[in-house]
Parts: sequence; structure tokens; C-alpha cells
Amino acid sequence: MRILFLLTYYHPHWTGLTAYARRIAEGLARRGHTVHALTTQHDPSLPLEEVHNGVLIHRVPAPFTLSRSAIAPGLLPRLNRLLDQTDVVSIHIPFPEVLPATALARKKGASVFITHNGDLILPKGALKRPLEWLYYHNTGAAGRIANGLIPQTRDYAESSRLLAPLWDKLNFIYAPVDQPPPDAAAVAAWRAELGLQDKLLVGFAGRFVKEKGFDFLLQAVPELVQRVPNIHFVFAGEREIPYEDFFQQHQQSLEQHADRFTMLGLITDDQRMANFYGLVDIFALPSRSDCFPSTQIEAVRAGTPLVTADIPGAREIVKVTGMGLIVPARDPAGLAAGIVAVAADLDAYRARHAVALEIFDPERCFEAYEALFEQSLGEPEPD
Repeated sequence: MRILFLLTYYHPHWTGLTAYARRIAEGLARRGHTVHALTTQHDPSLPLEEVHNGVLIHRVPAPFTLSRSAIAPGLLPRLNRLLDQTDVVSIHIPFPEVLPATALARKKGASVFITHNGDLILPKGALKRPLEWLYYHNTGAAGRIANGLIPQTRDYAESSRLLAPLWDKLNFIYAPVDQPPPDAAAVAAWRAELGLQDKLLVGFAGRFVKEKGFDFLLQAVPELVQRVPNIHFVFAGEREIPYEDFFQQHQQSLEQHADRFTMLGLITDDQRMANFYGLVDIFALPSRSDCFPSTQIEAVRAGTPLVTADIPGAREIVKVTGMGLIVPARDPAGLAAGIVAVAADLDAYRARHAVALEIFDPERCFEAYEALFEQSLGEPEPD
């Protein structure tokens, strides 16, 4: 098949969404398909075209941004040209041009599947309501004319403002994670380098934004220190986010416990990230909202148990693997209790590692995408 991935940001941009799309694109390329990616030139130093791991990337200049999105006026004309050599378009949302792109692709005879990465929840501001209305209106309309939508869990879809009305279009596929296993020798050396050999390490990762709920973890620190005196916290990710000042709001709390936190910054190397999960004993996800974070899949595939907030989508991995505990959402005391409980029985949770590897085998994802795309070829255009 000739498959075109369409999304605002692609390699080398680094978010869970872009990593998700890149892994699927490269997995399908390895299976023998012709795979292209059309995206914005979010960094002017990036080439307008390049091949990366078997995927031909086309970038369109983006002269301005709107909230989190780069806006590229030339993207739809470029899409129109590429559609002459495309069988299937895979759109990863949120994507501002989703409705005209879907309509154009269907008109030109290509199948369209929209991969869902969570409902849009913007930080407070003057543009919050109009931008969210525009997202739900346009994406919902695109979903009705697309061949299908691909969320990851029924659990999240049942509570989704976008997905629930489109239930008959949904195809559930877990995201792929194909990073290498942790390097035990490198992990031991890293622990020694950080001076953390005798610590119980709790890891957390991602963008330091409100939806990730890291403030609940900060509030749990005093109780955790009292109950687990050798506890230490390790963060991997970006702290200062251009569109949100959440880190700055909580910087004082971090400074109060500076001796308990190690901030590693953003890690983009797959082996280094795998070693991060090998470094920590427990991975905490105290999010307010989180569709199906790939960090959790990365953690359990590395053998690290979870403590996860009881929210739609995010709780799925603990439920299907048994590799951790689900704790009350937005509850620092409940979060602390869960971390203490998992810490007391680490070997039992780690024993579920083989189950996690089987359930989250990335080849299952690639096969499911491939089968879904192949079945759609030749389907008629919507009326």
C-alpha cells in the first residue's frame, strides 16, 4: 500500500503523539509498504524533504503558530499533490486541517483513518473555548466522513466528548512501543553517577503541564518521605513549556525538596529512555487527564511497575497487566499510599513483566493497522 501519515509535528519533534505516529509509520515501512509523512517545518533548519527510517518526510513551512499548533498554509495544496499517489491517509489528531484534509482525501479516492490521541483540553486563556469548539466541530465532522477512527481503549472512548458519538466508526488498537530493553550495566553505572545506589526511586516523565498532575506528587512528598525515608524522585521531560507556566507555579515546592529530586531533562534517545525506566523502581502517573500515555507502556515493557491515577484510559495498562496499582485521582494521600504499597511488594509486580511484553508487543499494532488499511481499499466515498 501507499500510505501517507498526516500530522502537525513529526520527527525530530518529541511528544508522545509524534513518537506514536513515527513508530507506526516506520513499522509499516518495515513491512514493505511505501510510507510518506506530511507535516510542518516547525524548525526552519529542518530540510523540506528527507528520508528517516524508511519514511519519506515532506515538510511545509509554518510561518506562525496558534496555541499549540504550527500553521502551514501550504499544507493542503501539498496534500492535494501527494494524494495522486496515495491509497490510505492516516491523520493523527489534534490536527487543525483535519476536516478539509479528510474531505479532500476521500474525494480523491483515498481511505482516511483518524488516530485519536486524547480529547483536546487547553490551558485557561482567551482562546480556550473558541479553539476547543473548533476542534470538536471540525474533528467530529471529519470523523463522520472518514473510513474510521482509531482510539486505543474503550475505557477512554466511553467518556470522550469526541468519540462517544462516533462509536460505530471506532477501531481499538494499542499504541506500539518498540524501544530496546534497559542495559543493566549502564543503569547501574547511571545510579552510581547520580549517587542514588541505596534509594527507592520513583520516576515520572512527560511535559510538566497541569494535565499530568505532577503537583499531586509534590503534595505527596512529605508523607512519602516520612514512610519511606530513602525515597527519591527522578523526572525525565521538559519543564518549561511555552504555552503553560505550570512548572514555574510549582518551582518553589520543588526547591523545598531539592534534595529529593533529580531532574534529567528531556531524553530523546531510545536506549537512554529505556535505561531511565530501568533506573527507577516505580513509575508514577498522577494525571488529571491522560488518554493512554505511552510512558506507561514503556515502563512496563522495561519491567517497571506503575502507580496510576484512576482516570479513563490511563488505568487500562494496570488493569490488563496487573503490573501496579490504580489509586484515587487528584488525591495526594491515595497516591502516597499506592507508592508505599507497590514499594513493599516490588518483586510480585515485576513478575508480571512477561505478561506486559506479550500484551504490548508492537508487532500486534503494526498488523492491526495494516489489516484495517487493507480492508478499506476500494470502499466507496461517503455521500
